[in-house]
Amino acid sequence: MEKTKEKSRVLVIGATGRLGHYLTRFSIQSGHPTFALIRNSTFSDPSKSVTLESLSSSGVTLLKGSLDDEASLEEAVSKVDIVISAIPSKHVLDQKLLINVIKRTPSITRFIPAEYGADPDKTQVSDLDHGFYSKKSEIRRLIESSNIPYTYICCGLFMRILLPSLVQPGLQSPPMDKVTVFGDGDVKAVFVNEVDAAAFTIKTIDDPRTLNKTLYLRPCGNVCSMNDLVEMWEGKIEKKLVKAFVTESQLLEKIKETPYPDDMEMVFIYSFFIKGHHTHFEIDESCGGVNGTELYPDVKYMTVSEFLDTLL
Repeated sequence: MEKTKEKSRVLVIGATGRLGHYLTRFSIQSGHPTFALIRNSTFSDPSKSVTLESLSSSGVTLLKGSLDDEASLEEAVSKVDIVISAIPSKHVLDQKLLINVIKRTPSITRFIPAEYGADPDKTQVSDLDHGFYSKKSEIRRLIESSNIPYTYICCGLFMRILLPSLVQPGLQSPPMDKVTVFGDGDVKAVFVNEVDAAAFTIKTIDDPRTLNKTLYLRPCGNVCSMNDLVEMWEGKIEKKLVKAFVTESQLLEKIKETPYPDDMEMVFIYSFFIKGHHTHFEIDESCGGVNGTELYPDVKYMTVSEFLDTLL
């Protein structure tokens, strides 16, 4: 009788964050023994008690430790086969010690570093983004030079970023009368809901097709230009908006006038809706890319239209 293959053991770092919480949920639902690395200070933080209880009650094993504590990393990594990082982008370089520990742990079959946005190797805004993407590329090169098996997840923009305002800097909700369109409005960007990004990520961890590959998500209905978004929103509110166009040079000037970090929202708009850094290339398996929405057609996801319905 054929022996059932045991499910890979998964460690999630950043499990108390929104994305990390979803990753642990889908890991548990998929039958993976799941662990979460939790800082000591989090256990004594009253604001995190509900989150910790939710993780624990769902079956996640909580391990005390942090990315700057080598001993705790060694102990946590030794317990698992897969390591998934979901730390905030501003802390991406904090993964260096973790990578060194993984390098020394031969049982690790996959590392998924904290990315989940645009492909850092395919963006060209290094003079504007304050190292946002170069730091992620630096982590990639360290993983690769360490011969660590990996999967990179590139899912475009999370829907909670820019989409709630219909890509209108400074607004918290979509416009009802006037809308600013950047560039000609025809360049397409990709939007994915965080919970869906987590579902696709967990699908990859035991899949040989995604080993040492970059998984791109371009879900049907979620690859939209600004003109697409405006037309969609106009249909929902049954009203035409007055469009004001901002050219590339005008946007660049505004970015240069705006101090960090307030400029980053406009940097992302420039990158995705002017330069097209989400969609300016074909997904080519011979160059290390795979299309997640084609690999996993069974994953149900929220569309941009459905998200906009929640804003009505």
